Amino acid sequence: MKYVVCVPDGCADEPVDALDGRTPLEVAHMPTLAKLAARGEVGRAGVIPDGLPAGSDVGNMSIFGYDPVRFHTGRAPIEAASLGLKLRDDQLAYRCNLVTVGDDGTMVDFAGGHPDTVDAADVIAALDDALGRGSAGGASGVEFHPGVEYRHILVAPADWSDASCVPPHDLTGQPAVWPTGPAASRLTELMVASRDVLSGFDLAANQIWLWGQGFQPSMPSFAEQYGLSAGVTTAVDLVRGLGVLTDMAVPDVAGASAGYDNDYAAQRDAALDALRSGLDLFVIHIEATDEAGHAGDVDEKVRSLEFWDRDVLAGLVPALDEMGPWRLLLLPDHATPLRLRTHTPDPVPYLLVDSAADGPGGTYTERGVAEAAVVPGHELMSRLIGA
Repeated sequence: MKYVVCVPDGCADEPVDALDGRTPLEVAHMPTLAKLAARGEVGRAGVIPDGLPAGSDVGNMSIFGYDPVRFHTGRAPIEAASLGLKLRDDQLAYRCNLVTVGDDGTMVDFAGGHPDTVDAADVIAALDDALGRGSAGGASGVEFHPGVEYRHILVAPADWSDASCVPPHDLTGQPAVWPTGPAASRLTELMVASRDVLSGFDLAANQIWLWGQGFQPSMPSFAEQYGLSAGVTTAVDLVRGLGVLTDMAVPDVAGASAGYDNDYAAQRDAALDALRSGLDLFVIHIEATDEAGHAGDVDEKVRSLEFWDRDVLAGLVPALDEMGPWRLLLLPDHATPLRLRTHTPDPVPYLLVDSAADGPGGTYTERGVAEAAVVPGHELMSRLIGA
């Protein structure tokens, strides 16, 4: 038996005026998904438990089959793991975005213009020199580590943990809400000081934004948890970090990106190659639908869903048929409504398909599952593999 988990990040939405009151899932031309839903089981999943932030860290942890209430310690330490960082007990990690804040204090762009990863690494190195390990006047125990595009990591002493920080993508077009709490002054000092460093670079980003802090979690491997070998393809450090923390295979896929230019077919083929090579289960995570939601780009969100159908699902199903029996789970890690441009904790539609046994069938849309009971998201992995 082979297993595939498909994660179109943030694809769930609300009715959109520009789509005549329909959602992107209702408008997008997705014939393969429609056929799978007609032979499978559709329902609603609560991927964001009550009391936890509506983010990809929590949602993807649920999808991977780990209860966030038990294992979630913060977003940044998961991303730190993807960079190969092993945090000591006296260290924690913050997510360090390169952002653009207007002169009036408005969060203009939580992604700082999506800088090139190489250019961004130069900025992070300069920040580390000026404010971290390279400066005698830098904060003690502070380290800047480069990630991808606008997404980076700050390692700080454990006593910097007590702060309340708003994710920058929750502030798009709104006044920036600065950290509060006992550690806030140290965070704010770094964020303000970063402006001088970034002023020396030709980027849209003009400062850093710190958030998502936490200590590195201890998670059992996927093989220990479920008795299966597994892998994941993603262009997002956070999801890659979950793979690292659970000892999944995490291949580098040329053409995979967190933007609209993602090579969907390349990620599909990476999954199929891994399954043919002996892995039992593979996760395909693609970010573009979430990026479109944050940007409020209706057309791009619909187009990204159609790419999922054409370039992933349409080729995935016949290739799986050639390998033998298979099961598939498809759901987003959270909703990212175009109207709000940020995540919500609302339950999302899920689809379970078994190649050898038809389910009751249904329609894979938000309205199509509106009356279904809500299943805890972290329980779906066990249902997928029949545990």
